[in-house]
Amino acid sequence: MIDSRTSDDGLSIRRRRQCPECGGRFSTIETASLNVIKRSGVIEPFSREKVMSGVRKACQGRPVTEGDLAVLAQTVEEVVRQTGSSQVDTNEIGLAILGPLRELDQIAYLRFASVYQAFDTLEDFESAIAQLRADHHRLASDLEE
Repeated sequence: MIDSRTSDDGLSIRRRRQCPECGGRFSTIETASLNVIKRSGVIEPFSREKVMSGVRKACQGRPVTEGDLAVLAQTVEEVVRQTGSSQVDTNEIGLAILGPLRELDQIAYLRFASVYQAFDTLEDFESAIAQLRADHHRLASDLEE
């Protein structure tokens, strides 16, 4: 191997290699696989499209574009890959979705959280809304300082 560089998105490594027999040079691109362990125990490859599909339902009727969903899915993948594990369960992916979705659209966040965190009562919604309000007020007061 002559040279090794991480791609801009950090998801792959480009390596320059040289054949020991003929001296010819070539490049390889290596990516680490990331698998998801579903609740049923089935293991499947991570899919940004599945993240987007799940979040898209929560974003119906909201001012969220496909581009926004693609950025969110990329952010989720980067967060999950930073754990360093080649296998993650669906719960970790759900947790990784909540933060970026909250920043993107609070109503979509509440919709997603209500399903993901299995809200059972009005108090669950009230608690989530109270937390959003508290964080909003804290952010507003931090900006005033």
